[in-house]
Amino acid sequence: MNFNNVKVPKMPGGGAISALIKVGVIGGLGLYAATHSLYNVEGGHRAIMFNRIVGVKDKVYPEGTHLMIPWFERPVIYDVRARPNLVESTTGSHDLQMVKIGLRVLTRPVADQLPTIYRTLGENYNERVLPSIIHETLKAVVAQYNASQLITQRETVSREIRKILTERAAYFNIALDDVSITSLTFGKEFTIAIEAKQVAAQEAERAKFIVEKAEQDKKGAIIRAQGEATSAQLIGQAIAKNPAFITLRKIEAAREIAQTISKSSNKVYLNADDLLLNLQEMKLDNSQ
Repeated sequence: MNFNNVKVPKMPGGGAISALIKVGVIGGLGLYAATHSLYNVEGGHRAIMFNRIVGVKDKVYPEGTHLMIPWFERPVIYDVRARPNLVESTTGSHDLQMVKIGLRVLTRPVADQLPTIYRTLGENYNERVLPSIIHETLKAVVAQYNASQLITQRETVSREIRKILTERAAYFNIALDDVSITSLTFGKEFTIAIEAKQVAAQEAERAKFIVEKAEQDKKGAIIRAQGEATSAQLIGQAIAKNPAFITLRKIEAAREIAQTISKSSNKVYLNADDLLLNLQEMKLDNSQ
């Protein structure tokens, strides 16, 4: 059977369908280009552009909405805000004591150098750089101090660590905003030695206080004895000059006894002898 001479009838409206398909394809491509040619850079972020032809561009894009060529270009967005990094390292001090030191570092990438950071370190620059330089810096600085100096000169140690870390991080285009020591933990033997030293110091202070108290008590006893001797001497001189002084003291004693008995809730009857009120036997000098 020969099909060469067979005629296929034309479908009515075939040209409209073809045009509609063309319009749909063009519209789809246009929609794809419109949705993939814009990108946003949020606050606190910066973007660089990777081009499939020329590679990473040197321009850094700020916050806002920007244009790009779909498929040919791809934005790489970096967070340029300071982020905390906690690192712990175990190292030895100058007197060979093991020290576990915790460090908190606030870091951020230098925004103008983001293309270089992407070329050399990639997006996870923190994980590639910070642990190594922090551990190395801590070991180098801690080895210069004794264990006791790490406690008493903590601010100096922190300042020296920050200085060295800032210089090392700047080589990788990373800025350090703050460096602080969060924890210092020593070995068990050193901790026991410190506790024993503190106890000994407290005992020494207590012994010193006891000695000083004994000295003060001794001085007080001497002063009291001198006062009593002086008082007895004065009383003797007063009696020798005026015998009525004894009578005056008897009257004062009787008054004190009477006041004490008057405050008691019980009734007490005493004669004049018990109250030292036997005034009729007292010889008062009325000549004066």
